[in-house]
Amino acid sequence: MVRVTMIARLGDGLPLCEGTDVEKSNDLDVCKRQAKTLIRKLGNTNRPEPKLSYESGPFLVHYMIEGSVVYVVVCDRKYPKKLAFKYLDEIRQEFENLYRGQVDTVVRPYAFIKFDTFIQKTRKLYMDTRAQRNMMKLSEELSEVQQIMTRNIQEVLGQGEKLDRTLRAFCQPRKTLNAYNAAVLL
Repeated sequence: MVRVTMIARLGDGLPLCEGTDVEKSNDLDVCKRQAKTLIRKLGNTNRPEPKLSYESGPFLVHYMIEGSVVYVVVCDRKYPKKLAFKYLDEIRQEFENLYRGQVDTVVRPYAFIKFDTFIQKTRKLYMDTRAQRNMMKLSEELSEVQQIMTRNIQEVLGQGEKLDRTLRAFCQPRKTLNAYNAAVLL
């Protein structure tokens, strides 16, 4: 289940928006503090990974960087990683549509708190991992992976055929040369 969603500016870690679960727990509070620390550290890193997941107690913290914004979601450990990143991508798309040009000029924290409404609505859509909508998204992901794997296998097989042709082309002149050398020696 999605527990917390944070959106922050990458350079200085300024929180732009946050959507939280109404359920409170010490583990979740600790995880939120760790996620905020992570956001600040990402801003100080030369080339942070664009997408990554971290374990934090009973939760997983997933983040995605796009431009100058970092999107973070805290989920239960059992929540599918692919679904968490689909969720972040949906949040990212809407946030960019609404606030793309304003992110760099904002000076106060939580300047886009109105975006929390969208976060809560989207969070509800992603709550049940077995929901038809979410199963379709996971199915799309699996078919994309399968297509990539099929493409990769075909490329490998194609490279094998090219290698065989090259080897035959290399061996053919050698046979001719061996026959010539044998004839010359007679």
